Amino acid sequence: MKTIRLRSGKERSLQRKHPWVFEGSIASGKADAGETVRVEAADGRFLAWASYSPSSMIRVRAWSWDEAERIDAAFIARRVQAAVAMRARLGLASDGVRLIHGEADGLPGLVVDRYADILSAQFLSAGAERWKGVIADALLAATGCTRLYERSDASVRKLEGLEPATGWLRGGSEKEGSTEVTITEHDWRLTLDVAEGHKTGYYLDQRDNRALFARLVRQFGIRRVLNCYSYTGGFSVAALAGGASEVVSVDSSGPALARASAHVTLNGFDAARHTALDADVNATLRQLLAEGRTFDAIVLDPPKFAPTPASAERAARAYKDINRLALKLLVPGGLLLTFSCSGGISADLFHKIVAGAGMDADVDGYLLQRLEAASDHPTTICFPEGEYLKGLVVLRR
Repeated sequence: MKTIRLRSGKERSLQRKHPWVFEGSIASGKADAGETVRVEAADGRFLAWASYSPSSMIRVRAWSWDEAERIDAAFIARRVQAAVAMRARLGLASDGVRLIHGEADGLPGLVVDRYADILSAQFLSAGAERWKGVIADALLAATGCTRLYERSDASVRKLEGLEPATGWLRGGSEKEGSTEVTITEHDWRLTLDVAEGHKTGYYLDQRDNRALFARLVRQFGIRRVLNCYSYTGGFSVAALAGGASEVVSVDSSGPALARASAHVTLNGFDAARHTALDADVNATLRQLLAEGRTFDAIVLDPPKFAPTPASAERAARAYKDINRLALKLLVPGGLLLTFSCSGGISADLFHKIVAGAGMDADVDGYLLQRLEAASDHPTTICFPEGEYLKGLVVLRR
């Protein structure tokens, strides 16, 4: 077993059960990509078993802090089974579920979602990549599914020295079924394509927030809704389910908007209540403001503006601008649901950004609720970086 020796004083993060060790913390040792290594403190004390990534700034990702544990196929199977069992206890109102959430489930760099009878996985670290075959078999054994599609096309793979990889890993072929699947979420039906959709196919992390929005639309008697960065219309369906009479979905993807419109009719809503607008959100907000349009509720769910803290300042300006425009478009008593999925933007910073947007718009509001990802996308005590999605519900005064 190869050994990685840390610099003096750099062992504290592993002692706190944080799974990452950065390149600058390592004094000596190296290994092949994804190889399991023994990580020791400067004085030789055992700290963790981990996977090694020679290309990444995150050079080591811990598998286990138990010196007696072996990192083998049985270990992987136990971790997968534990993650799947935890989701079964959550009582989720959907057959679209995040089964494995990387570091939070003790499987760094692995993301797995279940969409009805199809599994969709991302192998985003050298360690997860090295154990790919074992992980695939463990997933099928733990879930009873027979089809597993790989969506390892995220840009973070490049940081690990890995090339993009997509396609069926287990089962699946032209004869065995397409990559299209329909899931149920609450009382709604939603379709997706695991080969083409964003991330692993869909944004399951907003499941609870979509249900909340439907309740708020009903509670506050919301009629006119603007859903920005709407993707395939999850929040639009929620608004219609809550009783909204007019919903405008804005996105720069024509195919996503086509699926959003299809979701409206799939769930039995009048297509005349929904408008799909293929346009830039920022420009659209400005145009609507110039036209004197107003809305009773606006959803802002933009893509990741700040993937790292280094890009936070530029992203903050972008978040502030769209929130300023949205607040000006809201009627008094209107609702704003605004989100950031940027890891480089903390919940506190996001609150400050939205507060600054309100000041610039000369608009105040009640902060009704703070929002986060659904419970199958857990954040652990020892790995706060897992808390990537944050949101606010603002009632304009």
